[in-house]
Amino acid sequence: MSTLHKFVLYAPDVNDSLQRRLAVRPTHLENAHKLTLEGSLVSGGAMLSPESIASPTAEKKMVGSVIIYAAESLEACRKIVESDIYYTSGVVLDKESLVLLPFMGASLSPKPDASSKV
Repeated sequence: MSTLHKFVLYAPDVNDSLQRRLAVRPTHLENAHKLTLEGSLVSGGAMLSPESIASPTAEKKMVGSVIIYAAESLEACRKIVESDIYYTSGVVLDKESLVLLPFMGASLSPKPDASSKV
């Protein structure tokens, strides 16, 4: 069994792609579900415009994606990214601005108190 590494993808959308994003989103989510079941997609979601949090009723405008993947190599992860409809459609992600890098998560849970008895 090979070692899986974590990778983070920062993927802004091209300008004015919201409607095109929404049109192919069901296919994207179906693929994301499959990748999650396979263990290749760890976590992810849409980046929102700042106006999206201006009020509780503000429209949530998606402007890109941030995704954490698990893969054997950077090249294998790149193939996963490049097979997604958001990439292949050519009308959602800004391919020139994608950033895909190895990722090491950090645990933010509190350390046990050395003086406490377990």
